[in-house]
Amino acid sequence: TVKIDIATGKMTGSILKFEVGAMVTLTRGRNAGRIGQLMHVERHEGSFDIVTVKDTKDHVFATRLSNLFVIGVGNRPETTLPKGRGIKKGILQERADAEARGDL
Repeated sequence: TVKIDIATGKMTGSILKFEVGAMVTLTRGRNAGRIGQLMHVERHEGSFDIVTVKDTKDHVFATRLSNLFVIGVGNRPETTLPKGRGIKKGILQERADAEARGDL
């Protein structure tokens, strides 16, 4: 991944390499929007490569390699993270948060 300054069109910072330990975000699939650390890559000839990702709540999940985008190194993102930092909440947790805000 390369970070580019839109105003000048020049590369800023270093090139973010796709390697184990990199901070990634998922762009497609059931886990879209989640952010975590790349743990393992399984190569499958003639099929989809599968990667294992662990988020900050220590939930481990797997997805296709094509669904990932590198956003940082280790626990240091090079981009601004969304609200919630990419942690997927369960239905009960979402409901409890909505009740605490007064939305329900």
